[in-house]
Amino acid sequence: MFNKVLIANRGAIACRIIRTLKEMGVGSVAVYSEADADSRHVLDADEAWSLGEGAAAHTYLDQNKLIAIAKQTGAQAIHPGYGFLSENPDFARRCVDEGLVFLGPTPEQMVAFGLKHEARALAEAANVPLLPGTGLLTSLEEALEKAEIIGYPVMLKSTAGGGGIGMQRCYSAEELTGAYASVKRLSENNFSNGGMFLEKFIERARHIEVQLFGDGQGKVIAIGERDCSAQRRNQKVIEECPAPNLSEEVRQALQQTAVKLGQQVKYRSAGTVEYVYDDASGAFYFLEVNTRLQVEHGVTEQVYGVDLVRWMIELGAGDLAPLESLATVLTPKGHAIQVRLYAEDPAKNFRPSAGLISAVQFPQQDRKSCRIDHWLDAGLDVPPFFDPMLAKLIAWSGSREQTITTLLTMLHDSTVYGIETNKEYLCALLTSDVVQQGKVLTRTLNEFSYEPSTIDVLSGGTQTTIQDFPGRVGYWDIGVPPSGPMDNWSFRLGNRLLNNDAETAGLEITLSGPTLKFNTARQIVLAGATIDAKLDGEALPMWQVVTVPAGATLQLGKVATAGARSYLLLAGGIDCPHYLGSRSTFTLGQFGGHVGRSIQAGDVLHLPVASSSVAEQSLPAALQPAITNTWELRVIYGPHGAPDFFTDHDIDTFFATDYEVHYNSSRTGVRLIGPKPEWARADGGEAGLHPSNLHDNAYAIGTVDFTGDMPVILGPDGPSLGGFVCPATIVKADLWKMGQLKAGDKVRFIPISIADAEVLDRAQLAELESLTAQPVSVSIAPPTTPILKTLPAEKYGEKVVYRPSGDDYLLVEYGTQVLDIRLRFRAHALMLWVQEAGIEGVWELTPGIRSLQIHYDNLQLPLTRLLELLEQAESELTDIEQITVPARIVHLPLSWDDEATRLAIRKYDELVRKDAPWCPSNIEFIRRINGLDSIEQVKEIVFNANYLVMGLGDVYLGAPVATPLDPRHRLVTTKYNPARTWTPENAVGIGGAYLCVYGMEGPGGYQFVGRTLQMWNRYRQTAEFSQPWLLRFFDQIKFYEVDADELLRIRREFPRGRYPIQIEEIQFSLADYNKLVNEHADEILVAKERQQTAFEAERQRWIETGQANFSADSDMMLETGEEEALPDHHKAVESLVSGNVWQVLVEAGQTIKAGQPLLIIESMKMEIEVVAPHTGKVVALNREAGQQVRAGQRLLVLEE
Repeated sequence: MFNKVLIANRGAIACRIIRTLKEMGVGSVAVYSEADADSRHVLDADEAWSLGEGAAAHTYLDQNKLIAIAKQTGAQAIHPGYGFLSENPDFARRCVDEGLVFLGPTPEQMVAFGLKHEARALAEAANVPLLPGTGLLTSLEEALEKAEIIGYPVMLKSTAGGGGIGMQRCYSAEELTGAYASVKRLSENNFSNGGMFLEKFIERARHIEVQLFGDGQGKVIAIGERDCSAQRRNQKVIEECPAPNLSEEVRQALQQTAVKLGQQVKYRSAGTVEYVYDDASGAFYFLEVNTRLQVEHGVTEQVYGVDLVRWMIELGAGDLAPLESLATVLTPKGHAIQVRLYAEDPAKNFRPSAGLISAVQFPQQDRKSCRIDHWLDAGLDVPPFFDPMLAKLIAWSGSREQTITTLLTMLHDSTVYGIETNKEYLCALLTSDVVQQGKVLTRTLNEFSYEPSTIDVLSGGTQTTIQDFPGRVGYWDIGVPPSGPMDNWSFRLGNRLLNNDAETAGLEITLSGPTLKFNTARQIVLAGATIDAKLDGEALPMWQVVTVPAGATLQLGKVATAGARSYLLLAGGIDCPHYLGSRSTFTLGQFGGHVGRSIQAGDVLHLPVASSSVAEQSLPAALQPAITNTWELRVIYGPHGAPDFFTDHDIDTFFATDYEVHYNSSRTGVRLIGPKPEWARADGGEAGLHPSNLHDNAYAIGTVDFTGDMPVILGPDGPSLGGFVCPATIVKADLWKMGQLKAGDKVRFIPISIADAEVLDRAQLAELESLTAQPVSVSIAPPTTPILKTLPAEKYGEKVVYRPSGDDYLLVEYGTQVLDIRLRFRAHALMLWVQEAGIEGVWELTPGIRSLQIHYDNLQLPLTRLLELLEQAESELTDIEQITVPARIVHLPLSWDDEATRLAIRKYDELVRKDAPWCPSNIEFIRRINGLDSIEQVKEIVFNANYLVMGLGDVYLGAPVATPLDPRHRLVTTKYNPARTWTPENAVGIGGAYLCVYGMEGPGGYQFVGRTLQMWNRYRQTAEFSQPWLLRFFDQIKFYEVDADELLRIRREFPRGRYPIQIEEIQFSLADYNKLVNEHADEILVAKERQQTAFEAERQRWIETGQANFSADSDMMLETGEEEALPDHHKAVESLVSGNVWQVLVEAGQTIKAGQPLLIIESMKMEIEVVAPHTGKVVALNREAGQQVRAGQRLLVLEE
């Protein structure tokens, strides 16, 4: 037997061959195009070798590459699978010449049978019935002449084709003329052979084939027949064994004829003889011989209990038992049916569908009654270069009827989401009478009517995402935000009008909406901000149930001047997979919703089976949310306030100010323009140079945090951990308003009591249930203290402060505002106590550096009761000095001062703040503020440190906030003020005394030192990722240096499980840490004094240069004067949004075409392309890169 076999193929067949090789104990070598790098066969094989970039001709058909890899790996044989080179005699011959065993027929047999015109001649000599046809064609003229003699319709076929590629049915001379060049090109591209011939096409034809296997010495056996009549575009869709509705006489004749043909050439290995069976006359005609393993070989294997791939390998190795003995036990049992799952859209004439698959799930296989051959994993990109087959689902049972039932169940239990597949089409086929009765003809599928339950996205709008309520709950501690509708009240009211379940998914529409074609009738409601909506050209009302008929087009235009978001709710919702328990889209994390992004043209949204219809009612006007441009947001004072962080005057000013919404607002957070606080502190100490900085704690959704001097309302896509103070948090009943805030709106915060917030919450829930307005008024509660309760240190060994974060979050803080690992241990002990207590109403526990945030249901668990339980916990907490924590040292590569981080700094300098002291080099700033002599010293400290992971999700998705175990390695910096709008994924930065690895792209404020590998694996489980996040609390990070190119390679391989990292299992104890600190106390003190001196010098430098008084709103939104009138032949191009000019793509004097991109505006964390409305010449540019604009302001002028 061989030691190693190379599989010269891809996809399902490569995986299927690898499976048999593993069972045989034979090593497998996979090859792959770079487009297939994430394919299952690459991961399953013992070795995987790249064939480079490109389509089949440059990869799987490149014989030189395949032979070279076989020799380099020591493979002794090559299995070609099906397609590609499986029927190429030159390749088979070359394998032999190179000393490799080709696991298939001989080259001579391929020539005899593989070229279909030669096979016809061979069959004719053997007196096998033949369809009227031609030999090899030499020209189009000959084809047209012969077609007239044969009579239309005819089938134009590639002589080297297979898998339905390179054949086309023609009903006239015009169709034949049109098909000739196309079929020739497909044949040359896919099979390196452009030969073609014609055959008569039988109108009432079935496609029947017989499985052959020969030993190459003259012994050939038939292993039953298969019906493969269900075809679209000449490719098979359903195959079954045995063929239904055939007489035993015909069955035997088919098999005997096939054996006779095989014996003529002493056929070797697996092959198939295909016939056209005339359902009208009962006659059959020879079609062709496929000198390879067929796609549908699996149904034969299930019925006969054989492994044809194993036979092929054993025959090639000379180990196969005599066919005579094998044939004696070949007894057919039961019925098997296979369906092919294709990447295609049956509703659009089977248009191919390529792209990202975000979810894959198949039922459990027993490989007898349920067998699935596939190559898929979530996160895989289906390339457009190859065959569209994704999977083969094969069911077997004792009867055909039961097999169909089993197969339907398998399909219903299968999910392949992200691209269009024919799954629902297959379900419709299997339930049709013609399939149920076994009366499928090769033309049947051409006449089969299929109506999908889908919506076609004709255009996606500015930002349209799938959301559900309450979103993704339970993962705040690792940095996964809830997402969900930003205006959840409008969303919930719309669902309630349709009588949908509360968690039903709908569409959130920002600024301007999509155009959608409904392929099925559905009731809808438009909710939220008023939007220009038309159904087949007729205006649609808001807040009313409307029935959209099948075939209608819904066009959603601009959101009105008041409000930012509208919602489209549909009866039954939208059917897409859950990710971490929710369908909500988190675009920054690239998961949830439709493949983790906004919908776009070409997408197809799937709808569940429609529920019973509801009355076409409208929402009472008194219940419709009041959407305006001037807002009052009711808030709870806290968690932070005066006098610890703000002055009393700051707090008074905060509640008396009408803030303006900044253009750079989004679902992550709404930035506000307003007065700069005086601040009660000079700085944040070890947490950072700016007084807004504090040791990281968990945020609440709707909290107002000061990122430097600029307040930001944390949105549903915001980060869970952060190091900025938060003076107020929006109450639940008013959170919806955050979703309607638009650039330029005015916002005032109104403090109320926690008790009144509960009154508002209960009233809102009652309104939702009854769909009747229940007005409630509550009083202003003048802010007094942001502290609910304090336990002195002498009571339980550590000071405990309880701070409210809105009406359903509580922040528990330990000790004083210092970095003390002992306090982190105390928070950890409290977290364990609450988890073990199993308190009803506690939803999430998120630890910070010296705190624990508790997210709870205040309607189920009253705050007073929660505080009682927490004090009980303090009385029971054991001595944390004795706590030992399981931990790991995780070694990570770091690209120092990486180009991606330098790009982010440049973008910040251009768009956010031009004079920031940390630009243009964050590392130089770190050196200066820490009093170090050189950048090299900064580098040495970073690479020598062991960073202790104190929290996860500091900036999303398992991103660690960590501090050096050894205080001598603690570099202290301030954070960006204001924060960056963009940070590259897995950038490594330092803020305060903490290091963070950014889990994903997004905003941020830490000073960059470089970039590393992924903290989050969105789809795959690997040795390092037993869950999507890499790190755990109390892990230690140890960096080693790699260059930028090496890091890019690592980042490609690591999520696939092909770059192992060193992980050491250890125990960490507070006692050991205290010992380290005591041993080096003097050196630690010297380092701190050096840092403090440099820190003060930097602060003084800011004061002297005026940078200490930086105001985030100073030049943000300048009004412009009257713009000059334009002559008639000049047209202004105006900004549709408020934002910042990111790029100008044209020059004055340049001639441009209609639709050509002119500028890119950055607004609400989106880059919006401004395109030319018509062809013309640029006569004036009114804005430069980096300038701010308001909606409606002139960007440039075009001459028509």
